[in-house]
Amino acid sequence: MSPDQKSLIDAPAPSGAAAASPPVPAASASAPLFIRHTNKIDRRRLVRDYGILVIFVALFIVLACTAPNFLSAQNLLNVLNSNAYIGIAACGITLVMIGGNFDLSIGYTYALAGIVAASLTVSFGNPIVGIVLAVLIVGIAVGLANAILINVIKIHSFLATLATSLVLSGIGLAITGGFQITIPPESAEAFDWIGQGSLIAGIPNPVIVFVIVAVVLSFVLARTRFGRYIYAAGGNPEAARLSGIPVARVITATLIVGAVCAALAGVIGASLSGAGQANPGGSSSLPLDAIAAVVIGGTSIKGGEGALWRTVVGVLFIALINNAFNLIGVDSSYLPTTTGLLIIIAVSANSLIVVKRSASK
Repeated sequence: MSPDQKSLIDAPAPSGAAAASPPVPAASASAPLFIRHTNKIDRRRLVRDYGILVIFVALFIVLACTAPNFLSAQNLLNVLNSNAYIGIAACGITLVMIGGNFDLSIGYTYALAGIVAASLTVSFGNPIVGIVLAVLIVGIAVGLANAILINVIKIHSFLATLATSLVLSGIGLAITGGFQITIPPESAEAFDWIGQGSLIAGIPNPVIVFVIVAVVLSFVLARTRFGRYIYAAGGNPEAARLSGIPVARVITATLIVGAVCAALAGVIGASLSGAGQANPGGSSSLPLDAIAAVVIGGTSIKGGEGALWRTVVGVLFIALINNAFNLIGVDSSYLPTTTGLLIIIAVSANSLIVVKRSASK
């Protein structure tokens, strides 16, 4: 049994609330596989939790047997590298969605971070300073702005972050004037190395960053009190408040993490292109790509359920489908249709599990 399954939320109840409401168990990262009072395996939960992994492995085996050059190291690294920025953003969005919210502003957070990183590199002449400041400034500022709209003004996260994305788009255009911000030659090599270089044994830097972000946030969700608070806040906010959990602060933290991850992906994207621009490739589709990976990975759109490792599998699953289209020669115009159908299947399966679980109580 994991710590999440056997731990209760250990925050003290606020004054006057203890007598009115008993302690509320924390929502867990992976729900129990056994139905209470029986020894029967809950097959519906198994399908939700491990179905995507089984399908991913099956697809990998099929491609390995049928697609030429699929198993080459170069192809696999290319698949990982070209989807690393989506994976980084999806890891941040996972926390946001488990906490019960959406963030549609990550696409233009991605773009604005690249613009700010390029501008600061031009100003300071030091790409490292520019990139670090861009990630922190843009990520924290956007996360806080979204949190104020959601927690204070009480705008639904879907509308709040949609509005934020439009504001960020305008800011990006105002800074660039519609042109690229080109890195000067003396700083270009160091700036480009962030996204194009390799720190470890030929593994591209974006892939290394993706792995680090996934491991760190997976640990946070599965092994820390803050992670349990995220599940509780997304699963039942009112019960979480009565248990003494600072729900607004938890939501704020998840939104900041999501924005920082998008900003980190953005500076990597700017480094790959060698310039900052208001509408870099992939920025407009990033929110849908990231949310698609999270949903296909089994995270509930209603909050309170999900796991980061399944998000990683979701990212890799979509990446494999894209790669299969290229290797086998299928028209890439069918890819959005395929992704949309996968989202429908994933959401429908999760809804069916919830309905059957409620009916069995």
